[in-house]
Amino acid sequence: MAYDEDLANRVWDLIGREPGIGEKRMFGGLALMLNGNMAVVIRGEGGLMVRVDPAQSEQLLTEPGAQPTQMRGRPMRGWITVEPSACAKDVDLRRWVDRGVTYTRSLPAK
Repeated sequence: MAYDEDLANRVWDLIGREPGIGEKRMFGGLALMLNGNMAVVIRGEGGLMVRVDPAQSEQLLTEPGAQPTQMRGRPMRGWITVEPSACAKDVDLRRWVDRGVTYTRSLPAK
């Protein structure tokens, strides 16, 4: 399944000028990389995967449309899956993308 190109364009509009940003197709979607680290993924199934501070995961999972990210049945610590409805509004999309970029910026460059 192809990822949502409209959603990808909206995310690019938010962070495309960020220094060190790039993209890589993976997981059936499009991963936006910051200094070599994944920050946000536009999922092939719709919505986003957002890299977050693992210490904040439980709190973030209380937000509408947020779910733990699982890959091949295993939880991915430090990642939140955001349903399409929870990133449909620009303000919500910006909040989630900012979280991914902010946390990823704190990681060492690859």
